[in-house]
Amino acid sequence: MRTKISLQTVRGEFVNRIETISGQSLLACNQCGKCSAGCPVAFSMDVIPNQVIRMAQLGMEDVLQVQTIWTCAACLTCVSRCPKGIDLPRVMEALRQLYMEKYGSVLNPDQIAHEQAAEMPQLALIGGFRKYSV
Repeated sequence: MRTKISLQTVRGEFVNRIETISGQSLLACNQCGKCSAGCPVAFSMDVIPNQVIRMAQLGMEDVLQVQTIWTCAACLTCVSRCPKGIDLPRVMEALRQLYMEKYGSVLNPDQIAHEQAAEMPQLALIGGFRKYSV
């Protein structure tokens, strides 16, 4: 008797959501490590970029708890180095979206003092809210 196994069955809803939101195929990554080697902020990450991809490939929802998804500067260095053309910042953005769907916003506007908000560049303030809130 033949058993049919599809990628949809094996990979699960979490992986499918990441791929749908990001528009990237997680299985395209062959773990060469060039993204991590070229990342200018890898020194401050708790999990390096290729490990984030691996966790996502395996459907490990723990990936939502790593600080790396928030540390990514989306500078596109990883994209330019990737031999498979994977847009890793899009994957990081998808993971941030999934985190906020599950746990809510990371940044609350009420947490910023009016004096501090007046001194901040408006573009940085708006960019921060776009990245850290629903």
